[in-house]
Amino acid sequence: MKPDTDTIWAWLDEVPDPEIPVISVVDLGIIRDVVWDGDVLEVAITPTYSGCPATSIINLDVETALRARGLENIRLKRQLSPPWTTDWLSAKGAARLEAYGIAPPSPAGGPKHCPRCQSAAVEKVSQFGSTPCKAHWRCLSCLEPFDYFKCI
Repeated sequence: MKPDTDTIWAWLDEVPDPEIPVISVVDLGIIRDVVWDGDVLEVAITPTYSGCPATSIINLDVETALRARGLENIRLKRQLSPPWTTDWLSAKGAARLEAYGIAPPSPAGGPKHCPRCQSAAVEKVSQFGSTPCKAHWRCLSCLEPFDYFKCI
């Protein structure tokens, strides 16, 4: 008997993002759809951007997780439209980012506060952080550097 899609979504919520393992690929919002097409499970995945180096690892991790649960007929579909946006990041994912020390995306274009000490006294060091989707900031209160997940 094939599992329902809610069960599969729960399984995928356990697959960590390879670049930020404290959030899942579901929390990141890149799993766009899970549907059964006859006996084939189709999972639509939207990369965070077209050149994301983690895309092949994410696909492998998703397929591995599903195969570990006994699914054999899997089709991963790369869905580029609409393009991924940080609006798809779940509230749970944003909270986990902050607890990990990465400021979650903010429509204001920068972090609201330091993810470590909560001070609003922060400044941008560089538009480029540890990955292309992050910028490097520092707190003027605790003096700690941190990544800010850019709005896309």
